[in-house]
Amino acid sequence: MSKKVLVLNNNYEPLSICNVRKAISLLYLGKAELVEAWDGRVLRSVSTSMPYPSIVRLSFFVRVPYKKIVLSRKNIMRRDGYQCQYCGRLEANLTVDHIIPKSRGGTDCWENLVTACVECNNKKGDRTPQEAKMKLLRKPIKPNHVMFMRHFVTSVDEKWKPYLFMN
Repeated sequence: MSKKVLVLNNNYEPLSICNVRKAISLLYLGKAELVEAWDGRVLRSVSTSMPYPSIVRLSFFVRVPYKKIVLSRKNIMRRDGYQCQYCGRLEANLTVDHIIPKSRGGTDCWENLVTACVECNNKKGDRTPQEAKMKLLRKPIKPNHVMFMRHFVTSVDEKWKPYLFMN
């Protein structure tokens, strides 16, 4: 029972990831319903059997307080997939670059910070990407908790992808 189960709110919004034992408890107590099961896996007891849950949906709505993601170097790297946003290189020696340099009024915010390799950061210097004739691979955005939920599981079941906006 080492597989993980995606828990959805009543409105199908991703809430959390739990273990199979917790999901079975929710199902048995009527607090959740089975949305998707792992293919070909069945849990059996003396008197009953049930599909091995992959996704469960709560029977009631849980009001979740806004989960603010802290602006930090680690979270910027995580948002950008540990990839230079100028050349696409994946490497361990990455820096955080201000798209609009601080000397030109750029701020420390999600939309102005990207992951960059040392070479690209040095090449760009104290200029904007347009001035340095460099193009961003993706426009930086402020992440939400769903984006970071994906990083806490090593492998994501294909059935989870629509619920985690990974399509």
